[in-house]
Amino acid sequence: MNPEPSPPPVRALRADGRRTRAAILQTAARLASVEGIDGLTIGGLAAELHMSKSGLYAHFGSKVELQLATVAEAARIFDDVVVTPAMSAPSAHEKLLALCDRYLQHLRDRVFPGGCFFASAALEMGSRPGPVREAIADFQRRLTGLFAELVIAAQGEGHLGGEDPRALAFEINGQFLAASAGFVLTGDAGVLDLAEQVLFRRLEDGAAPRA
Repeated sequence: MNPEPSPPPVRALRADGRRTRAAILQTAARLASVEGIDGLTIGGLAAELHMSKSGLYAHFGSKVELQLATVAEAARIFDDVVVTPAMSAPSAHEKLLALCDRYLQHLRDRVFPGGCFFASAALEMGSRPGPVREAIADFQRRLTGLFAELVIAAQGEGHLGGEDPRALAFEINGQFLAASAGFVLTGDAGVLDLAEQVLFRRLEDGAAPRA
């Protein structure tokens, strides 16, 4: 007589749980980029994933917990697709150019189907105080801080002389937001080509835009 099958090891169950949670959050990030973070609910996500609500509740105890985890997952994806590859460039100036290139490419590739996750999230949650808004604001602060650090380092290499690092970082971020909004609204990839021309011209010669 065959013995009863042994239950799966606890470690295997935990690994399965982590994989399930990761799959849930990847779907949540894509969905939220289209329907909005506030439109993200456990019931709606369960339907999208063909899971039970109770199955999702096992991973997220509340809507806010789900939203915060989704923002963190979107940041992880953004870092993997945009920031980390750009940081492999040899110089600070080249890193800046690579960041612009990778950002626009992630829009072209529709990594998030609703455009830049954080561009749309900032508009949606900007007037809604709470931990979700703070998580989005923290991401934006870190991103513009990275721009400013790279501008300072590029100046040390002999580029972008005379620029105010914080002002130029603000300008780059503004171009990113405009590129995402324009591309999502029109679906015209020419918007991204134009943004690329503007950003690269600005960063390659360091000249202030004409009034």
